[in-house]
Amino acid sequence: MARLDETASGVFTIAVTPFLPDGALDLDSIDRMVDFYVEKGASGLTILGIMGEAGKLSFEESATVIRRVVARTALPVVVGVSAPGLAQIASLAALAMDAGAAGVMVAPPWTLKTDGQIVSYYHDIAGALGETPFVLQDFPLVTNVVVPVGAILQIVKDCPTCVMLKHEDWPGLDKITALRNASDAGARRISILCGNGGLFLPEEMRRGADGAMTGFAYPEMMAQVVAAHEAGESDRAHDLFDAYLPIVRYESQPGLGLAVRKHILAARGAIAHDTVRKPGNPLSAASLADLALLTGRLDRRLAELG
Repeated sequence: MARLDETASGVFTIAVTPFLPDGALDLDSIDRMVDFYVEKGASGLTILGIMGEAGKLSFEESATVIRRVVARTALPVVVGVSAPGLAQIASLAALAMDAGAAGVMVAPPWTLKTDGQIVSYYHDIAGALGETPFVLQDFPLVTNVVVPVGAILQIVKDCPTCVMLKHEDWPGLDKITALRNASDAGARRISILCGNGGLFLPEEMRRGADGAMTGFAYPEMMAQVVAAHEAGESDRAHDLFDAYLPIVRYESQPGLGLAVRKHILAARGAIAHDTVRKPGNPLSAASLADLALLTGRLDRRLAELG
């Protein structure tokens, strides 16, 4: 499989990790899920991310998921390898690349407090990973690490194997503009794919993002919005996005969003069960009623759009 590089674009769907009702890995659903994401227009897949419940898996389970997904698709697969220590990161990254992954993704640990510490950490990451291309995951709402534009540009300058920014800062639209202005002025241009469940996708595309790297229970929305933007059909992109926005918003609830996403994916046949591995919050009867209303309204809106 080709390695990830700075030209990556489109939608790299953040995949959920399917579980059986007892919490064990659901291998058959991994196959179904991969096929579903491909059918819905994914350009690539990202596995073992935060919303993939990576922190709830053993190393052996992570290895099983990596091998199963990579064997199922020809799309590029990015593997989240964030961990407290460099040895853990390097070990999982080596396994992923040996299995055929395109690259890995690393988030900064919460212990980093200064720009210098952030840059130094990614120097260490680049050294530990060797030739493996990596994605810098910028998600301060979860990591509690704010990575400013200057630090990102320094990392990009110093670390040729940093080929992508997973932009998930919020508010962060001006960060995209600043990074693109810097690359227009001569800084090395890397791919920028954006997260936050697609909540700001039309604006992010206008600011210079190359697409999305996030999960959403309707991944076709992201693919269609990106395609419409690239075709110069801005109104079409916004109309599509607006139709899905109530569910994007509902899925964005902290602590509940994964359960919402898995419930809809199960209802759509992408996975067999909506199990969130413990600890996790199940959906209440009232939340299920909300989703029934919202998905019904979405079906009607899409019929109107044609």
